[in-house]
Amino acid sequence: MIDLFTPWTFKGLELKNRVVMPPMCQYSVEKKDGIATDWHYVHYVSRAIGGAGLIIIEMTDIEPDGRITDNDLGLWSDEQIPALARIVDACHKYGAKVAIQIAHAGRKAQDAPVPVAPSAIAFNDEYKTPRALTTDEVKAMPGRYAQAVKRAVKAGFDAIELHGAHGYLIHQFQSAFTNKRTDEYGEDLSRFGSEVVQAVKKEMPTEMPLIMRISAIEYVNGGYGLEHSIPIAKAYKEAGVDLFHVSAGGEGPIAAAGKPGTHAAYQVPFAREIRKAVGTPVIAVGRLDDPQLANAVIGNEEADLIAVGRGMLRNPYWTLEAAAKLHKETAVPEQYLAGFAH
Repeated sequence: MIDLFTPWTFKGLELKNRVVMPPMCQYSVEKKDGIATDWHYVHYVSRAIGGAGLIIIEMTDIEPDGRITDNDLGLWSDEQIPALARIVDACHKYGAKVAIQIAHAGRKAQDAPVPVAPSAIAFNDEYKTPRALTTDEVKAMPGRYAQAVKRAVKAGFDAIELHGAHGYLIHQFQSAFTNKRTDEYGEDLSRFGSEVVQAVKKEMPTEMPLIMRISAIEYVNGGYGLEHSIPIAKAYKEAGVDLFHVSAGGEGPIAAAGKPGTHAAYQVPFAREIRKAVGTPVIAVGRLDDPQLANAVIGNEEADLIAVGRGMLRNPYWTLEAAAKLHKETAVPEQYLAGFAH
């Protein structure tokens, strides 16, 4: 019988438990050069000491104008590799594996002079109206993702996550709400994401898993549901995605008719359906801070891994606390043993 602390092996990734720290932007690159800082080092390494099995570094962008803000991380330059490698090495020392989320914000790039997107549609009145990418520019974009992934591999990451959720560039292409193109990237809404997947896989070791974060449903009037996201996910799987990190929303101002749930585990049904329909492992996310609940999702085989976001922002040692509450064995740092003694 499996539980939250059952080890998990997938391709070349070996995790000591099923607990994932999901990517959460820190907006803390004060020099605006995309280079990880001491804040990032302490932030991530403390969660490794705290027992997380997999840590996913926050949204890291493929070009300067692809950032949400100029305070975000980047991997468009080799100069950005060493600071990330330092974080990865330290997390490994404490038994965690590390992935990184590679992305482009598209129309949600707040500090870009002129953001780019599939179509010239602003996120809302407070955002700039983006410029629609030309077909040639779209064709060139996967190569930029691939170069960022190549740098991530050099930095020693154990897995790569592509951000295809929350209204960022890949999501913008896969949604009819934001993609009004008349070229091949408008005719096939999975085409851009699939081309990005194919490009980055060429830069990854064969045994390194590729994760895709997707929004399973959209919380806007006229937005898509599972009947759209499942075929999209199948196309991404065919292109080379190994594992889906299932979230929702982010593509526009939330419609009154489609507000996301606020109850515990409100997104688990999406993960369960994609797991069943697409046939890949999934990471479930969304108010899974309660260890008993997280453990039940794993035990009921609704998901393979559990992402704990806000819970880990509050408590770097969430995983150690969860093991204690569930009476499960896990490696506690020697320096902290007194705090977990029965």
